[in-house]
Amino acid sequence: MAEDAQRVFRLDNEVLAFRFTATVSDRASPAPRERLDSPARLTMWLQAVGLDLAHASPADLKDALDLREAIYRLGSAIAAGEQPNPRDVRALNAAAAAGHARAALKHERAAWLLTESTPASDALGVLATDAIHVLGGPHRHLVKNCEGPGCAGLFLDTSRGANRRWCSMNTCGNKVKKQRLGR
Repeated sequence: MAEDAQRVFRLDNEVLAFRFTATVSDRASPAPRERLDSPARLTMWLQAVGLDLAHASPADLKDALDLREAIYRLGSAIAAGEQPNPRDVRALNAAAAAGHARAALKHERAAWLLTESTPASDALGVLATDAIHVLGGPHRHLVKNCEGPGCAGLFLDTSRGANRRWCSMNTCGNKVKKQRLGR
């Protein structure tokens, strides 16, 4: 029986690259949960976000996890007002340069067309490019880490007062409010 991506992954972050980093749950807890634990899970996640990779290999999974962690470290450094690690910047730029995906209108929706020769690199290139636009763009000062218990997920704070504290009100914000009520 095929798993449902909506149940396995958090897909609610408006930033694609940050949705990718959310494939690790409870990052700040003693026991973070890895959701990309197999090439099949990577394939499922990529398909769920519109990057229709037919089959990921173990090497693709390793490359994806390396890129995901570089994006997370870069985003966390920017959120903290720190200088990003040059090694992570090089990894991000290399992943973006390796991709050859093309944007296209398909069935009246925006889609990414991956090449037949390097579809995994193309998909990772899309994720890296999205991260570059957010982490190096005019809204980089809005990048934050979630303050939810154990979370530390990345999000872009576009709230009116720029005072958002949680990656999602439906998950982390709700947990905090329930804890407050239970006291």
